[in-house]
This record gives sequence, structure tokens and C-alpha cells, in this order.
Amino acid sequence: MELAKLLTLLSISVTAVNGAADAQEPLADEADNPTHSPNLHVNLTTTFPSAEVFGVKLVNGLRNDAVISLTNHEPFPVTLQFVGGSLWTPDLAQPESPPQLVRNLTAVRFGATVPAGESETFDYGITMEMHPADLLLKIGAVLSDGEGSRFFSVNAFEGDVSVVERPQSILDPQVIFLYLILLSAFAGTAYFVYSTWISTLFPQQKRGRKGKGGERAKASSGGSKPVDPTQQVAVAGADGPAVTTSSKAYDESWIPQHHIQRPEAKRIKSGTPTGVQRKKTGT
Repeated sequence: MELAKLLTLLSISVTAVNGAADAQEPLADEADNPTHSPNLHVNLTTTFPSAEVFGVKLVNGLRNDAVISLTNHEPFPVTLQFVGGSLWTPDLAQPESPPQLVRNLTAVRFGATVPAGESETFDYGITMEMHPADLLLKIGAVLSDGEGSRFFSVNAFEGDVSVVERPQSILDPQVIFLYLILLSAFAGTAYFVYSTWISTLFPQQKRGRKGKGGERAKASSGGSKPVDPTQQVAVAGADGPAVTTSSKAYDESWIPQHHIQRPEAKRIKSGTPTGVQRKKTGT
């Protein structure tokens, strides 16, 4: 089992060295055959700040930080070259079903030197998109001595993890934007259906114009108040008498008296013939 772990970490270190853009060719050649020394006195511990009581959870689409603490117990400085990881099927402790590689994680180059007798912490971010599952996480580190002549492959973490989906929230901007798009599409479809088919089933009635014009026409046609005959004043004009309802709303001083005085109408008896009436008036 220890040999299998070393081979796994060795493949991680080889992938990390070959995939680094700024790696030098001599360094890659030496990393292809790293030297594992059981006498390298270093201590590597990995913790997950977001871990829960039920274990470590890796959330899809988010950066899951793993804090690696390196303590150097050697009398010479040690350099942390690379950190990489991989996801495997769970170890069921059955010879007929050994763990299978599911996915390799991104290897990160640090190149940080830890002096003798001191400790340093490093953040290793894990980001992936995959189906939720319970898997086995392995994290390995490639170390070198102060001169860079020897390389060591060290296991930093090996344990069960759970890959879960990102929790959804109502206040999530992506969810709000999705709701707005769906609401706009529904409103547009409903308006199209109403204006195309439903509005034709209910014809609209024509209504007269409202406003000052209608009110004036109503007032002129049937909205006038009855006039008291005692308050009517006859005004002689060219086209006939005009009646006003106001009591002397004008100045009579400039009007001639024969226009102001009304002629007295002669009374005629109803039984007198027309011819007799004319003779009387002629005499």
C-alpha cells in the first residue's frame, strides 16, 4: 500500500513538473526520478477551513481551500516545489475493487523555502465541476533540499471527501436574473395571447368625448335654469327683442326716452267683428 501511495505521488509530481510553464529543463529531468528519503524530517499537515462536523465537502464551482502546514525539522532549508492532488473512488478495502482514478486536480508550483526549524503555511485551492459523489482525496507535495539536488515526494493528505452542489439562495444574483428573464418571457407571451385572441372576444364600446366641450354643449342644450318672467327685460334690436335676465345691468341715461317707454297696447273685445273694429278706428 505504501508503494502504491508513493507511485501515485510520483505521478503527481511528474505531471506538475511537466505542466509548469516556468519550469526549467534540468529541474524536470531530475523530477522525473525523484529521490524519496525516509530520513527527511519534515511534517506536512493539511486542514480544510470550511470542513464541517460530517467531514470535508468540496463544493462545485467554488474555490475550496486546503491549508498545508510544513514544519522543517532538518538542519538545512527545505523548498516546497509543487503541490497537487487527485480524486479516487472510495477505498473499500477489497482486493477485487481497488480505488480507481476519477480526476487529477490542478498542480500548483510554490517554490517557497522553509528555513531549518521553522514552519510555514500554504493555501492550495481546489476547484472542479463534477457530479456529486463520495470520493477519496489525495494531496501530495514535492520537496527539495536547499541546494535543489534532491527531490522528495511526501503525502500531505489522504481522506474521504464529499463533492456537493453549490447551495442555492433566493438572494443569489444569478437566481434573481434567471427569475427576471422568466418573468419577462411570461409577461410577453401573456400580452401576445391577450392582444391576438382574447381582446377580439370583447369589442370596445365607442364613447363620446369628455371634457369642457361636452360640458358646454350640455349646459347650452338642457342644462339652463328656467327664467322668471318678472325678471325679463325686453331690449329692442334690429333682429327682434332680446331678453335678459339681469335687472338693469346697463346705464339708461344715454338711451332716448321713446326707446325706453313701451307703447300701450289697445285692448279689443273678443266679440267685436273685424270690420266694425276698423270703422271705429277710422272714425
